[in-house]
Amino acid sequence: MTKFTLEILFHIIGIGSASGLFYQNNSIFVISDNSSFLYEYNIAKETLKEYPLLKNASQNIAKQDKPDFESLTHFQDTLYIFGSGSTVKRNTMIAFDLKTKKKANTNDLTDLYAVMQNFEALLPQDFNVESVIYTGEDWYLFNRGNGGSGKNIIFTLHAQKLDQEFSLIANTYKLPKIKGVRTSFTDAIKVGNKIYFLATAENTMNTYDDGTILGSIIGRIDIETMKIDFTKKISPTNKFEGLTLYAQTKDQVQFLLCEDNDTDILDSTIFKLTLDLK
Repeated sequence: MTKFTLEILFHIIGIGSASGLFYQNNSIFVISDNSSFLYEYNIAKETLKEYPLLKNASQNIAKQDKPDFESLTHFQDTLYIFGSGSTVKRNTMIAFDLKTKKKANTNDLTDLYAVMQNFEALLPQDFNVESVIYTGEDWYLFNRGNGGSGKNIIFTLHAQKLDQEFSLIANTYKLPKIKGVRTSFTDAIKVGNKIYFLATAENTMNTYDDGTILGSIIGRIDIETMKIDFTKKISPTNKFEGLTLYAQTKDQVQFLLCEDNDTDILDSTIFKLTLDLK
């Protein structure tokens, strides 16, 4: 698989530092890593709604205080929104009901994140959950390897709910380099029996500080073997952090992508990525 096209689809004014998205019924739900709102953008009407996820929700939250919502996953009528766990203030998971358009509940993942770190002997400063997939039976949590240890890990938790007993396995990946810098997971989605993932090369040695962006790749993992099928560089400059399924046929799959611009500007670009599966 070598052919792809990447194009700008539209801009959304009112959202900055987009970090995750979900497409459904001509609407896009978006989270931002420096905001405590969930956003819904209607593509046809070009309207934007905001749903508060935390008390006194706001935008452009100071870096040391932000909940750092990086991961957005969907199952049935619920969106699950995860903090990255990269600081003690970033351990929140929120369930959002798509029918009522209201927050269903809030969970503290401090203990779970500690178990995951201990399981792989990860130091707290090397822990950074950037993507989550939920299938109804299993949770896949992706650790972005942009810390000192450089560990890109997929943690697989077998449990219907995160507050129940679970079994845990982990798979570590050595992703490609761009200009000498190792790429690291930024988002992922399950399509059929495959996991498609994004990874970005960012020239930084920790999970907290931003660095120079050197490009992004897309890749695919077989969910049965948990081995990588392919990787492909899709941009030399963009830091793609959101991935959602847009359309698919037998020979082609289309995704929508969002980009974290690491600024306070409330303007997010939505891209369309088309992959040929022939």
